[in-house]
Amino acid sequence: MTPKRRANFERLLKPRSIAFIGGRDATIAVREARRRGFAGQMWAVNPRRTDLKGVPCVPCIADLPEAPDAVYLAIPAGGIVAALGELAEMGVGGVVCFSAGFKETGDAAAEQALIEATGDMALIGPNCYGLINYIDNAALWSFEHGGWSPGYGAAIVTQSGMFSSDITMSARSLPLAYMVSAGNQAVLGLEDFLDAFADDPAVRAIGLHIEGLQDIPAFERAALKAIERGVAVVALKTGSSSIGAALTVSHTGSLSGSDALYEALFARTGVISVTSPAQFLETLKYLCVVGAPKGPSVAGFTCSGGGATMLADHAEKIGLTFSAVRATEHAALVDLLPDIATVSNPLDYTTPIWGQAELTYPVFVKAMDAVGAEAAVLVQDYPAEGLDASKIYYQNDASAFAQAACDRGIPAAICATLPENLDKVTRRYLISIGVAPMQGIHETLNAMQSASIWAARRNRILATRPEPLIAGTPPGSLGMLTEDAGKAWLAERGFTVPSGRTTTAQKAEVAAKKIGYPVALKMMSTRLAHKSEAGAVALGIADGAALKQALDQMNTAVTAYDKQAVSDSYLIEAMSPTPVAEMIVTLRNDPQFGAALVLGSGGVLTELVGDATTVLLPSTQDDIASALKSLKIFHLLEGFRGRPRADINKVVTVLNDLCDAFLQAREKVSEIEINPMFVYADHVVAVDALIHENCT
Repeated sequence: MTPKRRANFERLLKPRSIAFIGGRDATIAVREARRRGFAGQMWAVNPRRTDLKGVPCVPCIADLPEAPDAVYLAIPAGGIVAALGELAEMGVGGVVCFSAGFKETGDAAAEQALIEATGDMALIGPNCYGLINYIDNAALWSFEHGGWSPGYGAAIVTQSGMFSSDITMSARSLPLAYMVSAGNQAVLGLEDFLDAFADDPAVRAIGLHIEGLQDIPAFERAALKAIERGVAVVALKTGSSSIGAALTVSHTGSLSGSDALYEALFARTGVISVTSPAQFLETLKYLCVVGAPKGPSVAGFTCSGGGATMLADHAEKIGLTFSAVRATEHAALVDLLPDIATVSNPLDYTTPIWGQAELTYPVFVKAMDAVGAEAAVLVQDYPAEGLDASKIYYQNDASAFAQAACDRGIPAAICATLPENLDKVTRRYLISIGVAPMQGIHETLNAMQSASIWAARRNRILATRPEPLIAGTPPGSLGMLTEDAGKAWLAERGFTVPSGRTTTAQKAEVAAKKIGYPVALKMMSTRLAHKSEAGAVALGIADGAALKQALDQMNTAVTAYDKQAVSDSYLIEAMSPTPVAEMIVTLRNDPQFGAALVLGSGGVLTELVGDATTVLLPSTQDDIASALKSLKIFHLLEGFRGRPRADINKVVTVLNDLCDAFLQAREKVSEIEINPMFVYADHVVAVDALIHENCT
């Protein structure tokens, strides 16, 4: 965003005056502005109506008494460009363009004309619901809306208008600061909103519903700015399925991109990634109300053994820690509990002291201290409306719990086992005493875990800010190197490859004897990217007779597969011994995300196990080490069940050097795939390699 557009965005976000242009939809927007409590000047433009919901109409834009800060524009698509040009000339701050009929319908030219006509104005849309400001009570919105704010909250930006509306109607008491339905993002994209909201003191967390990003480097800069400001970003990325990706294009004109690359981007920038709308809202609520814990150690409380078990079961699955009560604190906690209670974490403090704050407060405090808690959670399912005679007892324990957590300076959440068992009055009350009212055990623990991971990532990023991503380049035509040429490229850059020779069929036996049996035989051809499928690989050849037979069989098989792939060039290599583990390593240039490293289980396990992770480049050795540790195959590298152990530092160093070499050569080299890469106790070997170069 340019400085002038940024200033205009502030006018759009916090307007003193709004002009509504259109008919029925503009009338709805007038109603919603009033519902929000907008107290500024309102004008209406419509040549065939005298007023819009009581706001007097002028017949055309030129008749407006002055340039409004904000405009709600809902006229047929054919008139949008002319209207925007007139508004820009007048000096309007910003526009919400509700109208559809642009890029989402395939009319890229119309959208480009819209962009040009907008000038320095801030424009949301087209094809969007608009904007709600819950802090200053302003709205340019196309539909009935709900939502509330205690003076702070989440800024949410969605690429789905209906989803944004659904969020405002949710029965979860998420504190809201701003709601933006971004639509096509013709002028202002998610990156711009993220950058702007990171500076707003009323915003405690930012929620993004992402179908696709338009400017990855800009998103990285904005996300890193947010984490430096201490504002957590929560992303719900949709469009990962093939059907979802197709729907995304038709929905807002966005492209969904590769799910793995988005997850790598989120990990790099500290963005919390969630997979469901409920988790999206609960995570934002936790962060807005209580903030992130310093670590994953949690003190859990219930007045039910079943609730304690549910907490413990899910926490173990996601890596959240319910630390054991320290032995030195055990006796003191026993003295505070009824005889039927068992000292544990999570702790079922049992019903004899339930609802008696003078008895439960000391238990909460002592247990938090006894486990070194960095966060606390209490499970409470409140009675249904009309059955609330016992509600005071729940509230007594809630207040005691809140006070204990406050005294210990740790974030506190009260969690309903079932989402609907926490009524609106209770939710608002808990927020008022500094407790996050959470709905659903899994959602609660997931939010706490995500928040603690965010805090750790923030510390890491503040200590070592990632180097800026290198912008992607448009795809071009590619040429494949034969395996021997690809391995020569790797060897020149210090990467170990098997001992081998390239030869003809006539000289194959001589080459094999010099290498030493047993050997591997591979036909070299730029048409043989997948040699195993073509029968162009023979392994474990023990002698000359077996070699001759392998040559004959290979020639026959490749001829049947692709006659043009047949060649008289063969790579003969020494057979590599059994490794500690087989990995796949891929480096490639993505047109949107730039350079990326993919690590995973290799060989025959690549597709079967689906064990892979992605790191965007440039990266650090710590990034690569963290990626390795996230893989299932890491257990093999560590020496699974008495097997040999790999030198992890050596593996990381080799991979980091390979990344550096790729980045240095990325204008020429488009992709490197090593599969498998054999990992041994003290070195690694590229057993198979495939390199693609950009063709000029």
